[in-house]
Amino acid sequence: MKLQLYNTLTRKKEDFVPINYPFVGLYVCGPTVYGDPHLGHARAALTFDLLFRLLQSEGYKVRYVRNITDVGHLEADADHGEDKIAKKARLEQLEPMEVAQYYTNRYHYYMHKLGVKDPSIEPLASGHIPEQIELVEQIIAKGYGYESNGSVYFDVEKYADSNNYGVLSGRKLEDMQSGGRSDSFTSEKRSVADFALWKKASPEHIMRWNSPWGAGFPGWHCECSAMSKKYLGENFDIHGGGMDLIFPHHESEMAQSTACNHSSAKYWVHNNMITMDGKKMGKSLGNAINLEQFFSGEHSLLEQPYQPMVIRFFMMQAHYRSTLDFSNEALKASEKGLERLLKAWAQIGKITPPVDTNTATNAENIVGLYEKCREALLDDMNSPIAIAHLFDATKSINAAAEGKKIISQKDILELQKTFDLILGTILGITIDNNQNDKTSNALSGAMEMIIDLRLKARENKDWAASDFIRDQLVKHDIKLKDGANGTDWELD
Repeated sequence: MKLQLYNTLTRKKEDFVPINYPFVGLYVCGPTVYGDPHLGHARAALTFDLLFRLLQSEGYKVRYVRNITDVGHLEADADHGEDKIAKKARLEQLEPMEVAQYYTNRYHYYMHKLGVKDPSIEPLASGHIPEQIELVEQIIAKGYGYESNGSVYFDVEKYADSNNYGVLSGRKLEDMQSGGRSDSFTSEKRSVADFALWKKASPEHIMRWNSPWGAGFPGWHCECSAMSKKYLGENFDIHGGGMDLIFPHHESEMAQSTACNHSSAKYWVHNNMITMDGKKMGKSLGNAINLEQFFSGEHSLLEQPYQPMVIRFFMMQAHYRSTLDFSNEALKASEKGLERLLKAWAQIGKITPPVDTNTATNAENIVGLYEKCREALLDDMNSPIAIAHLFDATKSINAAAEGKKIISQKDILELQKTFDLILGTILGITIDNNQNDKTSNALSGAMEMIIDLRLKARENKDWAASDFIRDQLVKHDIKLKDGANGTDWELD
């Protein structure tokens, strides 16, 4: 089965056919680094981490480029106003690059907590000013850019005469406002729909570079066109990002590339939003809970802290193109579900295969398990279906671990392969990151000792002591489970 991806450009699922097999070029819009990452940032990073891992598992050689926006992203995503990073720097009395570096480091720290793999290349917008100036010069030379009062704008109406501006977002030119948002700063523009390629820096603007049009800084959309071309070529395979970037960012990016005779990306892949009470979660809306608060539980909307792997699993239980609404109930359900899968994963190695193969049960939920999970993931990264198959297999794992079912060596190997590769490698779930290391290790060691004491009591037929140990553990929400392979325990 081939990988299929939903292409925003064509609005349908398509077979993924790379331009230059087995190489794959993947470009994803990274964060604007002026604050701590929140759940929305995590969803985008985890969506394309899943795609990166899936492509690699299928044998592709992937160059994954994820940029850092550290200049040019103005307030309200418009063409006027203060740079988001410069504003943060002014408020905190820091250099803008201090702000950018600090929050870039914070972004990396929390993404690593979530098990997100580093991209192949992570370019900074501020580190590619010459490439962006060259892009603007090319657009002007093609007749689609014009200078006005030291700034340069993209002539959307002229471009639309021979190209389809709106093909990605489905918007009509006559209905558009510049940047997709209310923008009264139109005196420099030929049309309200035009967007900035280069902005003249005001005297107080700190982040500025020399250019053929005077001191200024690049427009927000230029960085991705310039950097994707530099590292992936004029034509590459996949461009990813959140659905909120389709317009104006990706629409404008596509127009810039097309104006320079680049075809840009073949497949445009977008993840849906995280919502809270049906509203998008984001810093600009004031309803974002950052990842540090999720991990510590220190927020008025959180009932408890949540481990990084719980957050990751919460994301993976929803299809990347579906809206995911935050609630404590949903996170707690994910926590319990993850614990169930991790426990089953750990039990696989404890299952004893039968000496007589004729006594083994042919388990329908194990036969072909890996391929069923793989096919789900190849079907537009349908992680919820893959996880459902894993949950189904836990029934046989638990029954075999408790001695209630005998499964073959072949099925044991199928289980181990599937959980290792699907749950571990592709979905990126790790056991260690889900545990509070020292506390968990200490508890496990203590429980081993208690189980051993109870076993000795039972061997000595001291049933009163055995029952006392069991009952006392129950009072502390610890349940013992006696099976053919010994005694296990779990937090109830």
